[in-house]
Amino acid sequence: MDNSSALPPAAQPLSIMSTAGSQVVLPCSWKPHQAEVGPSSCHVQWVSPPFTVFEQNSEDKWQQERFDGRLEVPTVKLQAGDCSLIIKDAQIEDTGRYESFMVVGGARSMKTRVFIQSVKLSVTDNKSWDSHHPGEDFVLELHTRLSFTVVFQGRNNSAWQELWKRGDENSERVEKHPVLEQLTIKKLRRSDEGIYKVLNENGLSVSTVQLSVTENSPSFSAHRKQENVPTGEAAKSSCSALLIVSLLVLSFQIHRH
Repeated sequence: MDNSSALPPAAQPLSIMSTAGSQVVLPCSWKPHQAEVGPSSCHVQWVSPPFTVFEQNSEDKWQQERFDGRLEVPTVKLQAGDCSLIIKDAQIEDTGRYESFMVVGGARSMKTRVFIQSVKLSVTDNKSWDSHHPGEDFVLELHTRLSFTVVFQGRNNSAWQELWKRGDENSERVEKHPVLEQLTIKKLRRSDEGIYKVLNENGLSVSTVQLSVTENSPSFSAHRKQENVPTGEAAKSSCSALLIVSLLVLSFQIHRH
């Protein structure tokens, strides 16, 4: 294949941002280049210079091993002019520049590439803040099947400790959901307050969660007490007081008449 086609000097990449674990679409449309690629072209190539990461010719597909089945260009859309690359379960390592080409020509030795689109992809970790009360359960999103370990740094501690690693058995307090990419930390304590980091196998951050574990405020507790309905002896006293007031009012009305 002739790979000598030069990129247009004024071609500026589109900037796309995503977070780890999300699905991202790198835009591509060959319709504006129809005169160059033909009326129904279906041979697309995506390159992250200098390597080809995905190629599809009709039903024949190939993708770079590290993407592990995460790349797709739907055939029906491709034939209609949409050569956009779908990246499933985006990873931090997917960050980079991507260029799309339509491959045209007859015999393999005569094939050439027509440049379509350049995209600059940036994949960042997920950042969030959460708050719970002692005794509650905390559900930590792992975001992706490629999350490998969870580390924890306590509020007053500079050291990081490993909390969970993929393949670990569930423990009394830490449980991996059997289907979803979620980790549940049960019956929170004040000592569980701090920073939780989800890392992939290469040690890159998938997510960072700041967890606060706080007691109910005194004002909140007092408000809840005021809402309580009297029971037992308190209820009886309230009923007796109401009965006495009712009798006094009735007696006053009789004397008035």
